[in-house]
Amino acid sequence: MATTSGGSFWRRLGLVTGVTAMAVIVAGCGTMGGTEQGPPAPRESSAAPRTQEASPAAAPPKVEEGWPRWGFTHTGVSANNITQEFEQVVAGRLGETPMLQNQHIMGFGALNPEPYPGQYYWEDLDSRMNLMRQSKATPVITLCCAPDWMKGGPEGPTEDSAWGEHLEDAPYPEHFDDFAKLAAAVATRYKDVKYFMVWNEFKGFWKDHAKPADYKGYTEMYNKVYDAVKKARPDAQIGGPYLGFDSNAGGDTELRGDWGVVNQNVLDAFDYWYENKKGADFIVVDGASVTDAHEMLPDEFNAVDKFADVTKWLREKTGDMPIWWSEWYYEPEDGSTNWAEPKRLAVQAASMITFVSSGAATALYWNPQAKDGACRGCLWGPEDGAETKTGQLLTNFVKWFPAGVQVDEVTSSEPSVKVLAQPEQLLLVNTGDGDVTTTVDGKEYTLKGYEIKWSAR
Repeated sequence: MATTSGGSFWRRLGLVTGVTAMAVIVAGCGTMGGTEQGPPAPRESSAAPRTQEASPAAAPPKVEEGWPRWGFTHTGVSANNITQEFEQVVAGRLGETPMLQNQHIMGFGALNPEPYPGQYYWEDLDSRMNLMRQSKATPVITLCCAPDWMKGGPEGPTEDSAWGEHLEDAPYPEHFDDFAKLAAAVATRYKDVKYFMVWNEFKGFWKDHAKPADYKGYTEMYNKVYDAVKKARPDAQIGGPYLGFDSNAGGDTELRGDWGVVNQNVLDAFDYWYENKKGADFIVVDGASVTDAHEMLPDEFNAVDKFADVTKWLREKTGDMPIWWSEWYYEPEDGSTNWAEPKRLAVQAASMITFVSSGAATALYWNPQAKDGACRGCLWGPEDGAETKTGQLLTNFVKWFPAGVQVDEVTSSEPSVKVLAQPEQLLLVNTGDGDVTTTVDGKEYTLKGYEIKWSAR
């Protein structure tokens, strides 16, 4: 979500690397319990870390026309943090249906990449990038967050106790150039990465969402990063502002629907950035179908229309620039819903339909993961790496609804059944808890409560 404070911020981070496990919040699917602890100290001496030479970059994967649209973001624990055998199992399966995969440069499974000015620690980023390469991903890097010394902290490896309190801090203005240099160093090292998103949810630039964001500060930093990365890698594609489109139950702004009203502070921040940016290759936003009061208006299945409405608003405002959803959430993070798995999946599928119908270029699922035990919403089993129903849902959307696919207009005779179609495949989602029979494309279908059905056309 756009605002992160105290325990909520800790729950969402999942700051784990190596063999450390901790709590992970399910983005787009609720909360999961765990042990909250920060990452271990870097696996180097306490002296200044060595500067590693970049290993040869793997050739970028071949991307077919119209692909990708779908993918996910790695969080604190991922397949590379379990065992080598586990990583190979997950990478092999993901490689069967390649998709976008995103990783932050600090936090979310990666230690401080520049503990001392000009001296880099690449081990964690290298590990995640190698997992992406093994799984034939189209890699994405989020240029967030900033080393401690750029935001008033000490030089050296980040201490465990500092992660939850200071990870979301923005670099001080006098260190914007330093962060831009780090971003350029990342882009130079990982030449097989084409897409870069700048920062994350205005962290440190917007601490009180009831007040205006420091959009001037963010835009100044963004422009420095844009210039530095483009100078180092003219081929790089850069997106921003990675702004959370918060919504309220009531209010009066130009972007509104039955799902609520987008916070005016969001629109002001976006407008300033868009009008004053040096450039952008795509637009990055995130958001939830849930209001600030944890409400889903008018109900959970229609609240997801917000994703379509925001996408359409952005496309109109930006001249049809590609719209990327870096994160998307369709269930309250407070755990108040406690939906059974079929309903959770049905709401998730309904939200993904809105991205296709509105023409969003990309939607990245915030993938929760754990070392063992139950993992609500994970893409693969934490103990055996097997594909979960959530993973299967994402894989099917990757296969059948990539960006640019022809979407046919179809209707359901039963309003409670949402449908999405392309020339070869039809998707039906029953939004009710009882069995229902509907006619689509002249064919009759019977679905159980909250059933998701894929059918050849």
